[in-house]
Amino acid sequence: MRILVPGATGSVGQQVVEQALERGHEVVAISRNSETLTIENPALTKVSANILNALDVAPLLEGVDAVISTVGIGSSKSPTTLYSAGTKNLLEGMRAHGVSRLVVISSEVAEHWAHQGPLKLWIALPLLQKFLGTTYDDMRRMDIVLWESDSQWTAIRAPRIRTIEGKGRYRLSSEGPLKRGWFITATDMATALIDIAERDDLGRRHAYVAN
Repeated sequence: MRILVPGATGSVGQQVVEQALERGHEVVAISRNSETLTIENPALTKVSANILNALDVAPLLEGVDAVISTVGIGSSKSPTTLYSAGTKNLLEGMRAHGVSRLVVISSEVAEHWAHQGPLKLWIALPLLQKFLGTTYDDMRRMDIVLWESDSQWTAIRAPRIRTIEGKGRYRLSSEGPLKRGWFITATDMATALIDIAERDDLGRRHAYVAN
Protein backbone atom coordinates (compact mmCIF):
# COMPACT_ATOMS: atom_id res chain seq x y z
CA MET A 1 0.00 0.00 0.00
CA ARG A 2 0.88 3.67 -0.16
CA ILE A 3 0.34 4.94 3.38
CA LEU A 4 0.11 8.55 4.53
CA VAL A 5 1.47 9.01 8.07
CA PRO A 6 0.70 12.36 9.76
CA GLY A 7 2.71 12.86 12.95
CA ALA A 8 5.64 10.95 11.48
CA THR A 9 8.30 12.39 13.80
CA GLY A 10 6.59 11.35 17.04
CA SER A 11 7.58 8.28 19.03
CA VAL A 12 4.81 6.18 17.46
CA GLY A 13 4.93 7.88 14.06
CA GLN A 14 8.59 7.11 13.48
CA GLN A 15 7.94 3.47 14.32
CA VAL A 16 4.99 3.35 11.91
CA VAL A 17 7.16 4.76 9.13
CA GLU A 18 10.00 2.34 9.81
CA GLN A 19 7.83 -0.76 10.17
CA ALA A 20 5.63 0.06 7.18
CA LEU A 21 8.72 0.40 5.00
CA GLU A 22 10.02 -2.93 6.32
CA ARG A 23 6.74 -4.54 5.21
CA GLY A 24 7.22 -3.24 1.69
CA HIS A 25 4.72 -0.37 1.81
CA GLU A 26 5.35 3.08 0.35
CA VAL A 27 5.12 5.85 2.95
CA VAL A 28 4.35 9.55 2.75
CA ALA A 29 5.52 10.95 6.10
CA ILE A 30 4.00 14.25 7.22
CA SER A 31 5.41 16.40 10.00
CA ARG A 32 5.78 20.07 10.69
CA ASN A 33 9.53 19.74 10.16
CA SER A 34 10.36 16.76 7.96
CA GLU A 35 14.10 17.32 8.42
CA THR A 36 13.88 15.83 11.91
CA LEU A 37 12.86 12.45 10.45
CA THR A 38 16.20 10.71 9.93
CA ILE A 39 14.89 7.56 8.23
CA GLU A 40 16.01 7.23 4.61
CA ASN A 41 14.42 4.86 2.10
CA PRO A 42 13.61 5.03 -1.64
CA ALA A 43 9.97 4.21 -0.79
CA LEU A 44 9.73 7.13 1.68
CA THR A 45 8.53 10.63 0.83
CA LYS A 46 8.99 13.26 3.53
CA VAL A 47 6.76 16.32 3.56
CA SER A 48 6.63 19.32 5.89
CA ALA A 49 2.93 20.05 6.37
CA ASN A 50 0.39 20.95 9.03
CA ILE A 51 -2.81 18.87 9.04
CA LEU A 52 -4.64 21.84 10.53
CA ASN A 53 -4.19 23.46 7.12
CA ALA A 54 -6.56 21.76 4.67
CA LEU A 55 -4.65 23.16 1.69
CA ASP A 56 -1.49 21.41 2.91
CA VAL A 57 -3.22 18.08 3.35
CA ALA A 58 -5.43 17.54 0.30
CA PRO A 59 -2.74 17.21 -2.42
CA LEU A 60 -0.82 14.64 -0.36
CA LEU A 61 -3.69 12.15 -0.50
CA GLU A 62 -3.48 11.56 -4.23
CA GLY A 63 -2.61 7.93 -4.87
CA VAL A 64 -2.80 6.99 -1.19
CA ASP A 65 -4.41 3.70 -0.11
CA ALA A 66 -4.62 4.26 3.65
CA VAL A 67 -3.94 6.90 6.31
CA ILE A 68 -2.43 6.10 9.71
CA SER A 69 -2.63 9.24 11.84
CA THR A 70 -0.24 9.35 14.80
CA VAL A 71 -0.60 13.05 15.57
CA GLY A 72 -0.73 14.12 19.19
CA ILE A 73 0.10 16.88 21.64
CA GLY A 74 1.58 14.71 24.37
CA SER A 75 0.90 15.92 27.90
CA SER A 76 0.04 19.49 26.94
CA LYS A 77 -2.80 21.01 28.95
CA SER A 78 -3.57 23.69 26.35
CA PRO A 79 -6.89 23.54 24.47
CA THR A 80 -6.51 21.90 21.08
CA THR A 81 -8.38 21.07 17.90
CA LEU A 82 -5.57 18.96 16.47
CA TYR A 83 -7.50 15.71 16.68
CA SER A 84 -10.91 16.92 15.54
CA ALA A 85 -10.01 19.60 12.98
CA GLY A 86 -6.93 17.75 11.77
CA THR A 87 -8.90 14.56 11.24
CA LYS A 88 -11.66 16.48 9.47
CA ASN A 89 -9.09 17.89 7.03
CA LEU A 90 -7.70 14.42 6.42
CA LEU A 91 -11.18 13.04 5.78
CA GLU A 92 -12.05 15.81 3.35
CA GLY A 93 -8.84 15.18 1.41
CA MET A 94 -9.49 11.45 1.50
CA ARG A 95 -12.97 11.90 0.08
CA ALA A 96 -11.64 14.11 -2.72
CA HIS A 97 -9.14 11.44 -3.75
CA GLY A 98 -11.24 8.34 -3.15
CA VAL A 99 -9.34 7.13 -0.07
CA SER A 100 -11.48 5.27 2.46
CA ARG A 101 -9.16 3.64 5.04
CA LEU A 102 -8.17 5.66 8.10
CA VAL A 103 -6.66 4.55 11.41
CA VAL A 104 -6.29 7.09 14.23
CA ILE A 105 -5.07 7.06 17.82
CA SER A 106 -7.58 7.96 20.51
CA SER A 107 -7.54 7.12 24.23
CA GLU A 108 -9.41 5.03 26.76
CA VAL A 109 -10.08 8.26 28.64
CA ALA A 110 -12.14 9.56 25.72
CA GLU A 111 -14.39 6.49 25.88
CA HIS A 112 -17.38 5.84 28.14
CA TRP A 113 -15.99 4.43 31.37
CA ALA A 114 -18.85 2.09 32.28
CA HIS A 115 -16.98 -1.09 31.34
CA GLN A 116 -13.67 -0.21 32.98
CA GLY A 117 -12.32 -1.96 36.06
CA PRO A 118 -12.58 -0.26 39.49
CA LEU A 119 -9.01 1.07 39.61
CA LYS A 120 -9.29 2.80 36.23
CA LEU A 121 -12.91 3.81 36.77
CA TRP A 122 -12.41 5.55 40.12
CA ILE A 123 -8.76 6.63 40.06
CA ALA A 124 -6.72 6.52 36.83
CA LEU A 125 -9.20 7.82 34.26
CA PRO A 126 -10.67 10.63 36.41
CA LEU A 127 -7.15 11.88 37.21
CA LEU A 128 -6.16 11.90 33.55
CA GLN A 129 -9.36 13.71 32.62
CA LYS A 130 -8.76 16.28 35.35
CA PHE A 131 -5.23 17.16 34.29
CA LEU A 132 -5.34 16.56 30.52
CA GLY A 133 -9.04 16.98 29.87
CA THR A 134 -8.72 19.35 26.93
CA THR A 135 -6.93 16.64 24.93
CA TYR A 136 -9.60 14.04 25.64
CA ASP A 137 -12.40 16.50 24.96
CA ASP A 138 -10.99 17.03 21.47
CA MET A 139 -10.68 13.29 20.96
CA ARG A 140 -14.41 13.07 21.71
CA ARG A 141 -15.02 15.74 19.08
CA MET A 142 -12.89 13.65 16.72
CA ASP A 143 -15.24 10.71 17.33
CA ILE A 144 -18.13 12.82 16.05
CA VAL A 145 -16.13 13.81 12.96
CA LEU A 146 -15.40 10.14 12.29
CA TRP A 147 -19.01 9.00 12.71
CA GLU A 148 -20.24 11.77 10.43
CA SER A 149 -17.86 10.70 7.64
CA ASP A 150 -18.39 7.86 5.18
CA SER A 151 -14.86 6.53 5.58
CA GLN A 152 -13.78 3.12 6.83
CA TRP A 153 -12.11 4.43 9.97
CA THR A 154 -10.79 2.63 13.03
CA ALA A 155 -10.07 4.60 16.20
CA ILE A 156 -7.70 2.95 18.69
CA ARG A 157 -8.60 3.45 22.35
CA ALA A 158 -5.02 3.33 23.56
CA PRO A 159 -3.79 3.14 27.15
CA ARG A 160 -0.57 4.87 28.18
CA ILE A 161 2.00 4.71 25.36
CA ARG A 162 5.50 4.09 26.72
CA THR A 163 8.78 4.72 24.93
CA ILE A 164 10.49 1.57 26.17
CA GLU A 165 11.67 -1.51 24.31
CA GLY A 166 8.84 -3.24 22.47
CA LYS A 167 7.47 -6.54 23.72
CA GLY A 168 7.03 -7.95 20.22
CA ARG A 169 3.37 -8.71 20.86
CA TYR A 170 0.16 -6.92 21.82
CA ARG A 171 -3.46 -7.67 22.62
CA LEU A 172 -6.39 -6.37 20.58
CA SER A 173 -10.11 -6.22 21.31
CA SER A 174 -12.96 -4.66 19.37
CA GLU A 175 -15.45 -5.54 22.11
CA GLY A 176 -14.27 -3.42 25.04
CA PRO A 177 -11.35 -2.52 27.32
CA LEU A 178 -8.70 -5.16 27.92
CA LYS A 179 -8.13 -6.48 31.43
CA ARG A 180 -4.88 -5.20 32.94
CA GLY A 181 -4.38 -3.11 29.82
CA TRP A 182 -2.31 -0.43 31.50
CA PHE A 183 0.10 0.45 28.72
CA ILE A 184 1.49 -0.35 25.29
CA THR A 185 4.97 0.41 23.99
CA ALA A 186 5.37 2.83 21.09
CA THR A 187 6.87 0.05 18.97
CA ASP A 188 3.98 -2.34 19.61
CA MET A 189 1.47 0.46 19.11
CA ALA A 190 2.94 1.09 15.67
CA THR A 191 2.72 -2.60 14.83
CA ALA A 192 -0.93 -2.63 15.88
CA LEU A 193 -1.74 0.45 13.78
CA ILE A 194 -0.25 -1.08 10.64
CA ASP A 195 -1.85 -4.47 11.29
CA ILE A 196 -5.24 -2.80 11.66
CA ALA A 197 -4.75 -0.69 8.53
CA GLU A 198 -4.05 -3.88 6.59
CA ARG A 199 -7.27 -5.51 7.80
CA ASP A 200 -10.71 -5.01 6.28
CA ASP A 201 -12.87 -6.16 9.21
CA LEU A 202 -12.50 -3.24 11.63
CA GLY A 203 -14.03 -0.43 9.59
CA ARG A 204 -16.14 2.14 11.45
CA ARG A 205 -15.23 0.66 14.82
CA HIS A 206 -13.23 1.43 17.94
CA ALA A 207 -10.59 -1.04 19.03
CA TYR A 208 -8.57 -1.46 22.21
CA VAL A 209 -4.90 -2.42 22.36
CA ALA A 210 -2.44 -3.10 25.18
CA ASN A 211 0.62 -5.15 26.01
